[in-house]
Amino acid sequence: MAAPDELFCWEGDWGLPSVSTDCLVVLAYAQFAGAPLKLRKICNPWRSPSGSLPALRTNQKKTLSRPSDIIIHLRKQKYNADYDLSAKEGADSLAFISLLEEKLIPALIYTFWIEPKNYVDVTRRWYAEHMMFPLNFFLPGRMQSRQLEKLRLLRGDENLEAGEELEKELYQDAAECMNLLSQRLGSQKFFFGDSPSSLDAYVFGHLAPILKCKLPNGKLQQHLKSLDNLTDFCSNILLLYFPRDGRENSGEKTSPQPDAADFDNVPNKRRKQFLSAVFAFAAMLSYALLTGMVSIQHAHQEALEEPPDPEHIGPHDHEEEGDG
Repeated sequence: MAAPDELFCWEGDWGLPSVSTDCLVVLAYAQFAGAPLKLRKICNPWRSPSGSLPALRTNQKKTLSRPSDIIIHLRKQKYNADYDLSAKEGADSLAFISLLEEKLIPALIYTFWIEPKNYVDVTRRWYAEHMMFPLNFFLPGRMQSRQLEKLRLLRGDENLEAGEELEKELYQDAAECMNLLSQRLGSQKFFFGDSPSSLDAYVFGHLAPILKCKLPNGKLQQHLKSLDNLTDFCSNILLLYFPRDGRENSGEKTSPQPDAADFDNVPNKRRKQFLSAVFAFAAMLSYALLTGMVSIQHAHQEALEEPPDPEHIGPHDHEEEGDG
């Protein structure tokens, strides 16, 4: 029997299986389709096969990063959550996913990565606290720059700048998108009846962070909470497909299929913690030397070893494995 594909995702928080919308989309679709993925939750994108998250490494050693590409791959492996959709429902699904990309995603990027108070108090703080030194000094800022470029691309404006006018326009588009989704969902459990599809995965992945994260500027959250069927939709998916993550205060993490041979057993976990401390110290010393924070005063002092490869400065990252 072939080994399962490996899915690398950002860790979860706020009662969600991941803090990343793209990761949530893939995780939800994999659960809906019953795909047996080996899940690795990390907080260092450099440790993924593609250098970004999510990333799927297939058992043929091929790497996929875009949620749409990962979903297409899973469908080819006979894990198809859209199998029972009619041609019209399939067309409706594509139309609503396009609507999400056009109207909701720009507002999400602005809310989490551009709006000053949200970015400083929540987004940057979360990534800085969950990444190891010295990555936490520069990776959040680099991620913000990439998100700003993505927003400019989506809006077709290379000179786009943050401000009240842009925020108002983006939030108005997002509210319109949520209203249309609410109307389409109606009183149904999922968008096309009793079984979830790829559209349900996309909607959940983009709405759940708005619903669950405690943001200083919560305008989008206020509007979402006014649409009872969409909030119930997100809560039901968490309850049905990610019950352990949904217990916000339990402190539990998802590991649907523990592997007795991996590093979650106690002796290996202790060894990882020890190595984590060693690597963290080496990283701090190297960073201090490279930036001039520490200088060598004695001419006859032995040469220092080369700083560790950044690819190996990662044991601090928490990893979990199990089914997607």
